[in-house]
Amino acid sequence: MIEVPARPYPFPLDPRHTALVVIDMQRDFIEQGGFGDSLGNDVARLEAIIPTVASLISLFRRQGWLVIHTREAHKTDLSDCPPSKIRRGNPSLKIGEAGAMGRLLVRGEPGNQIVEGLAPIDGEVVIDKPGKGMFWATGLDGTLAERGITHLIFAGVTTEVCVQTSMREANDRGFECLLVEDATESYFAEFKTAAIEMIVAQGGIVGWVAPLGALEKAVAEAGAHV
Repeated sequence: MIEVPARPYPFPLDPRHTALVVIDMQRDFIEQGGFGDSLGNDVARLEAIIPTVASLISLFRRQGWLVIHTREAHKTDLSDCPPSKIRRGNPSLKIGEAGAMGRLLVRGEPGNQIVEGLAPIDGEVVIDKPGKGMFWATGLDGTLAERGITHLIFAGVTTEVCVQTSMREANDRGFECLLVEDATESYFAEFKTAAIEMIVAQGGIVGWVAPLGALEKAVAEAGAHV
């Protein structure tokens, strides 16, 4: 076990049974012309964490640990997207409509791809999820069970929505969860802060939180190749 300095207390990382989950680092949320932009958000806040997320992914790749990427993505006929979700928020462009990078949040469209600097490589798992959480209608439970994963490290966007929802779902399934706080972001700084405090409240009711530097140092001190 590798002890990672974290809040609310050190996180016990089991390197034989750990995976990194990178939530929704896709063009639709991070680049101008995508769905996040259509809602009037400042996408530059999310774009700013790309280098940190890239460093985190590189750490896992060097160790040979599993990396999982998720995308919020719907079928081309939108049969897995409730009409209420399409209507909500009154965006300038709705889910399924054509934007600057193709149809918003639709599988296979250019905007639905992971940003170039974080693109998956062969052997990494890519999950298209129709909901906010990573387990709903994805089959991810089986994938993690087959690989013996018990510990999950989280990164991605947005902290208070898809990241926190996925962490809560994982917590309910018995996974030990750590969020890398400088590898996640929200369109609203106060929402990220609140989400992190909710995660670590009451002795880690959802999980642990630590910066990337603490994780890197713990892995290095354990004798791994960083």
